[in-house]
Amino acid sequence: MEIQAPGRTENCQVAVFAAYASSRGRTLVDRELYLPKSWTSDRERCRAAKVPDGRGFATKTELARVLVARTRSSPLPFAWVTADALYGQDGHFRRMLEEAGLGYVVAVPKSQQVKSLAGCWRIDQLIGDAPDEAWERLSCGDGAKGPRVYDWAGAQLPAVPFYGEDEPSHHRWMLARRSIVRPDEIAYYLAYAPTGTTVDKLVRVAGSRWAIESCFQSAKNECGLDQYEVRRYPAWYWHITLAMLAHAFLATMAAHAGEERGAAETDHPSSPSRWQKSAGCWQLAAPGLVTTTGITPVMP
Repeated sequence: MEIQAPGRTENCQVAVFAAYASSRGRTLVDRELYLPKSWTSDRERCRAAKVPDGRGFATKTELARVLVARTRSSPLPFAWVTADALYGQDGHFRRMLEEAGLGYVVAVPKSQQVKSLAGCWRIDQLIGDAPDEAWERLSCGDGAKGPRVYDWAGAQLPAVPFYGEDEPSHHRWMLARRSIVRPDEIAYYLAYAPTGTTVDKLVRVAGSRWAIESCFQSAKNECGLDQYEVRRYPAWYWHITLAMLAHAFLATMAAHAGEERGAAETDHPSSPSRWQKSAGCWQLAAPGLVTTTGITPVMP
């Protein structure tokens, strides 16, 4: 997320934020300032801005992994993680969540490669092969104008041995969201969910990702999140942390008052189809292989 203070583009600063969302509300809970290599490689410049000497370069996805690890060590209970395509396409980020036993629904680009026992395909090609009956019209949550309804298709991915488990507790999925008004607008997701999770549940988790956009808007409007013109590293953290604390206080007061606000949203051959229905859900079968349950595919 970019936060830009008024004035010249030199004031533009980029940070990675974590938001916490529940049925009672949402708020920002953690942050890390992103420093490009042009900064971290210039130690004199860093010292002038009071950047700690031990602070080196880290990508945005590496910072996101730090935020998830810190949240896991906190008292906050959570079982799911959502993120946009910048983080969703990073295999290391997804693997970290899986190893932590956390479910996720993360956006990915249409060019995302999906690996299985029998090869590798782009996710848009696999979704394009979905039969009409695989699409369901579902709401991913209430917005300012009521339920946010799209057409959704989801399929469990082919099964492969995973983490040495005979009967794993989680499965990997792919998911797609299609606009009702503009059917050519399709968003793609990868998911990792406990056994027995339904597409409807994955859809609700996917919709909760936009809680962070709601947090940004309200924190800017109500708490001055973006109203700073700092030039030093500690000052940025002081301002952002105090704004986040104020936002968390307001969210807590709203929750205690019973004010619930819904999260917003904000070519391969197609025959034979890789989509097969089994045990009440659609699964992605590798051509020529029997679809099985209890194991998941190897992903990057």
